[in-house]
Amino acid sequence: MTLKKIAPYGSWDSPITADWIVAGSVGLGQICLDGENIYWNEVRPSEKGRSVVRRRDLDGAVEDISAEGMSVRSRAHEYGGGAFVVRGGTLWFSNDADGRIYRQVQGGSPEAVSPERKWRFADLVRDEHRGRIIAVREAHEGQGHEPANALVAVYDDQRVEALSEGADFYAAPRLSPDGQSLVWLCWRHPNMPWDGCELWSAQLNDMGALVNATMLAGGPDEAIFQPQFSPGGALFFVSDRTGWWNIYQWRDGAATAVFPLDAEFGLPQWVFGMSTYGFASEHHLVVSYIMDGLSKLAVIDLRSGGFDPVTMPFVDVHGLKAADGRAVFIGGGLKEPPVIAAIDAESRNIAILYRSTESALDSENVSRANPISFPVGDNETTHG
Repeated sequence: MTLKKIAPYGSWDSPITADWIVAGSVGLGQICLDGENIYWNEVRPSEKGRSVVRRRDLDGAVEDISAEGMSVRSRAHEYGGGAFVVRGGTLWFSNDADGRIYRQVQGGSPEAVSPERKWRFADLVRDEHRGRIIAVREAHEGQGHEPANALVAVYDDQRVEALSEGADFYAAPRLSPDGQSLVWLCWRHPNMPWDGCELWSAQLNDMGALVNATMLAGGPDEAIFQPQFSPGGALFFVSDRTGWWNIYQWRDGAATAVFPLDAEFGLPQWVFGMSTYGFASEHHLVVSYIMDGLSKLAVIDLRSGGFDPVTMPFVDVHGLKAADGRAVFIGGGLKEPPVIAAIDAESRNIAILYRSTESALDSENVSRANPISFPVGDNETTHG
């Protein structure tokens, strides 16, 4: 029981101090799954904000993977995101100090795979079929001009080839499982991606170039979020075409809503690599969505259309990635700082895998927020 003390306005001595917030705590960022191993970005205030890639193996052991003295971060679009990818235990990452992409074989030292230029890279995707990274490149080499964006392929010998250019901004390049198709998002001034953007698809020829590029969805008034292929190669994406960000499947030349709901399955793309859903299997989609201002989790059976909400202790969920029967995400509660958690898609059991800090708040020092809605204007509703 917390001993309460009455004090004049502005003089109350709060136990929630700046020192408490940063003492022993870290920021949790991008999650990447590689087989049984889970990787994530960890921002450490104690190391002047250095961002480190950590790994948790099947046995629960956690260790640093990225090299000491390097910070895994992208500054593309200034906010960055999607700064690393792991395949087969090998790490490719954007280094904050010089913006270059490095490859680090498990147990080895990092080696630069992009040249020393005024370039920034984000949304890294590994193209195993062609031995390269596909990424968004932001070039800061023009005099008096805004940076030029493009989709590029970065090979391990420091060759960089442009795949798509011409739009003001690019994001979310995603490869089909067979490596034969690529989808991506792009948009143009004055839009932000949540105002309107375009979903494009193309095949990859024998040389790895894009052919038959086609716009599938989106436009100046439709925002698309997180295109992603299922393990079997079906294309899914989020669209706000109804006024709600719902998940759609592209099938037979048309988009079909997976489970229409008055909720938000998408988010404003302030950073690269954002994710709200993932495939635990070909037929089971684990989704996070926002309703009444709070994050929720559910499992969708794509065969039956069943929608099964999951009871959880979190009010904020982000960064969700799924594979092999589970989903891993960052969850935040009312009393506890963010954690990395996993949900088993079959049992619906949730396990906490890693905590950003061991500190917890006394429930009596936390006010619980309640979503409210009230009428304003002419038949309109606002939320708080």
